[in-house]
Formats: sequence, C-alpha cells, structure tokens
Amino acid sequence: MYYLDTFIFGIYPYIVLTIFALGCVVRFEREQYSWKSESSQILYYGSLRIGNICFHIGILGLFFGHLFGLLTPIWVWDMLGVSHSSKQIFAMVAGGIMGSICLVGILILVHRRFMIVRILANSNWRDKLLLIWLLITLLLGLSTIAVSAQHTDGHEMVNLMMWVQHTITFRGDAINYIVNAPLIFKCHLFMGMTVFAIFPFTRLVHIFSGFAMITYLTRRWQLVRPRL
Repeated sequence: MYYLDTFIFGIYPYIVLTIFALGCVVRFEREQYSWKSESSQILYYGSLRIGNICFHIGILGLFFGHLFGLLTPIWVWDMLGVSHSSKQIFAMVAGGIMGSICLVGILILVHRRFMIVRILANSNWRDKLLLIWLLITLLLGLSTIAVSAQHTDGHEMVNLMMWVQHTITFRGDAINYIVNAPLIFKCHLFMGMTVFAIFPFTRLVHIFSGFAMITYLTRRWQLVRPRL
C-alpha cells in the first residue's frame, strides 16, 4: 500500500502536471478550432441557464478556495491569528456551500447531456467522461466534510496543505504528510488530480479563454475607417 501511495501522491502529480502543460500547448497549436466550450444551447435551451450559472459559480468557488486554502503557507495563517481549527471549520462551511451549488448545476447538466436525445446524439465520449468524472470528484469532496467534522482540530487539513506545498516545491518528503490520510481524502485527491490530466483533451480548455477576457479591458480601441 505504501508503494501505491508513493506512486499516486509522490510521482503521479508530476505526470499530471506534465500532461496538463504539454497537452494544452499542443492542443492550442494543432487544434485551435476545437478550443471552445462547445455549447449545446442551440440543441436544447431548457434548464441550461440555471445549470450553467450554478455549475460555474460553484466550481470557481471551489477552485479558488482550494487554491488559496492549500497553497497559502501555514505561517501566514498563524501570523493573521487564524487557528487551524477555525480555518478548517471555515473551509468546511464554504466548501459545503460552494459544493452544493456546484452539485445542483452539474446534476442539471448531466441530465441534459444524457436525457435529452438531441444533445446525447451530438455528444462524444469526452463530454460524457468529463461530466461523470467531475460529478464523482465533487461527491467525494462533499463526503470529506462528514469525515472532517469528526476531528475539527485542523491537523488533517494541515497535513494536506503540507503535502500540496511540498509537492509543488519538489520536496521528497511530501508523501509522508498524506500516507496516513483517510481513504476518502485520497480518492478525492486522485480524482481531482486526474481532472488536470484529462483537461487538455476536453472542452475545459475554454477556461483559459475566459481568464484571457480580462485583456479586453486594456485593449486599444479598434479603428474602423469609412469606405472611400
């Protein structure tokens, strides 16, 4: 079991990051016309708006929550006077709220994708895999809240933070912080990491275009000359 943990949480993260980086570059260079969200609105509009809004609000809240919660050094929280217990409880509440919103959205999108005949007929295996994978990852994440509620001292959360921070800084002892974590956490982490591995091959690449939209705020006016 230790060797499996070593591979999944000590080696696999770097494999995932390599696939993510190279895959996105290659896809952008070779298949730019596929770099889009591939909306199904034209096939069936019903329930799309509420599903999309809930999914995007929830998933963005979870993403940035994980990003800042796991990557912020522990000494920063200590300096701010935030105890490990308080941080864990806040993470549980915020994660539960955002996760529930996201769950509502993704269930609506799953229903559209698999139950609306026109959408199903125009869906490929990557669309189906992505939705199911995200749904399972989300359900596992929400399940960790029940486990975390049994020990609110923040110790397990600190171990997860240390594993992430030691992994991205290429420290060889990262595996030591995750090896004794509950199985539900390990399953959630594996599913979450794998999302980045399948990212370049799905419609998720349109996220980069969404972040790039901020450049329009500083873009120069387009000059349109009258026809002479």
